[in-house]
Amino acid sequence: MAISSKTTGIRTLEAIFFVSGRFLSMQELISISELDSITIQDMINKIKEKYGKKDSALEIVEKNGLWKMDVKKEYSHIINKLATGKSEFSKAEQETLAIIAFKQPIKQSVIIKIRGNKAYDHIKRFAELGLVKKKKTGHTYELSLSGEFYDYFDISKEKIEVK
Repeated sequence: MAISSKTTGIRTLEAIFFVSGRFLSMQELISISELDSITIQDMINKIKEKYGKKDSALEIVEKNGLWKMDVKKEYSHIINKLATGKSEFSKAEQETLAIIAFKQPIKQSVIIKIRGNKAYDHIKRFAELGLVKKKKTGHTYELSLSGEFYDYFDISKEKIEVK
C-alpha cells in the first residue's frame, strides 16, 4: 500500500517540529520541507487536530505566525525533571530576558547599553514570540513582560518581583 503525498507531508512536518524544538516561521518550514505555504498551513491544522485529542501529551503551539511542537502544560512537571539545560533560547538571550524581567519596565536603550547591540535581535525575537511588550517612549521603547511570558514559562506573576 503506497503512502499518500499528504501523509508524507504531515510526517515531514512532524519530524521537523520534533527535531527543531523551537518556534519556526512559515518561511523556515517552506525551506526545510520544500512544501508550499497553503499545503503547510493545511497540514499544520491536521497535526494540531491530531495532537489536540485528549490521548496525546503533545501539541502544536502557534504564536505570532510561528509554530513549534511542545508538551502539553499538564506534563511540564515531568519534562522539567528531564530537562538537560539545553534551551530554546541562547545563554545571551536568556540573560537579556532575565534583565527585562528583573528591571521591568525598562527602556530598550538601557538594555542595549548593558547587553550590547545583539540585544536588539533578542528583543525583536521576544516581541515576535509575544513574551515582551514594547511601548514607544520618545526615541526608544519601554519593555515589560507580557501575559504570554508567564504562560510560556508556566510561572505566576507573583514569582517575578516588579520594581
